[in-house]
Formats: sequence, structure tokens, C-alpha cells
Amino acid sequence: MFVFFVDIMKIEFWSIGKQHDAALKAAIEEYTKRIIKYTSLKWHIIPVPKNAGMMSENDLKKLEGKMILEWLEKDALLVALDEYGKELDSVGLSNFLVQKGNMGTKKIVFLIGGAFGLDEAVLKRANFKWSLSPLTFPHQMVRLILAEQVYRAYTIINNEKYHHK
Repeated sequence: MFVFFVDIMKIEFWSIGKQHDAALKAAIEEYTKRIIKYTSLKWHIIPVPKNAGMMSENDLKKLEGKMILEWLEKDALLVALDEYGKELDSVGLSNFLVQKGNMGTKKIVFLIGGAFGLDEAVLKRANFKWSLSPLTFPHQMVRLILAEQVYRAYTIINNEKYHHK
């Protein structure tokens, strides 16, 4: 199932919060290096707004959402990681990437929201809402899971041994 979009489509991982946790940083960086063998990948860690502790959950989500929508390019395909999104298995994610690449998608932004999730305006802008699992994970762990799953998807696309099923 090899496709030729590898060098064309760029991927960005956006995450609201602190820099990578020291305990997970090496693993996140390892999967990032592995993904770069297949496609361009950049991480954007979006800092929590100042005075976030004094804001209501709703106000904080709105402010984070406003920043995200201002920074997001019009033609970027936005995949919002959301607990109510569609669940995909690893093969489903690889098929999703192939489909988007074959449709001429130039950039996919995978977005991990802040502590309280994503603002409704961001979810409305999202081209796809993806739930990693019905379980709840710490945001730092979601970064690692996202990187590993995107790497796994590329190994599936390229018919490599990493994925066993």
C-alpha cells in the first residue's frame, strides 16, 4: 500500500501546555526522529496563557482557542484530539493519512488541547475529531501516544515489520 505523498504532506503536532515532561521526552523525541524518515514533522508547544489559574475553564478554553485559530493556516487540515471524536485503530489511521495525502493535503495539524479540552470554535474548525481511546490520559502521555501511532501508521503504509497484526 505504498503511496507517494511522503515528501509532499507535512505534519505538525500542536499541544497546549508545558514543554515535554522529562520522563517522556526521550521517547517522544525517538518517535519524532522515526517519523521524520517518512515526512516532515514539527512540534509546537503552545504555552498556557498567563493568569490561566485565575480564569474560568470556559474563558481559558476561549483564549486558547482564539490563539490556535489565529495561528492555524487556512489550508491546514486540522485533526482535533477530542474525547468525543471518532476512534481509529492503527490501520484506520494509516488509511486516513493515505486518503488525505492522495487528496493533495499539504499539511495536517494534530492538536492536543489544554487541561480542559478544546474550545467549541476550534472543534467547529476541525476537519476531523479523533479520540485516541475512551480512556483519559495525561496530556504529556497523549503526546507520546500520538507520536507512536503516527509512526506506526507510516510503517503500515510502507509495509514494514513494526506493526504486528
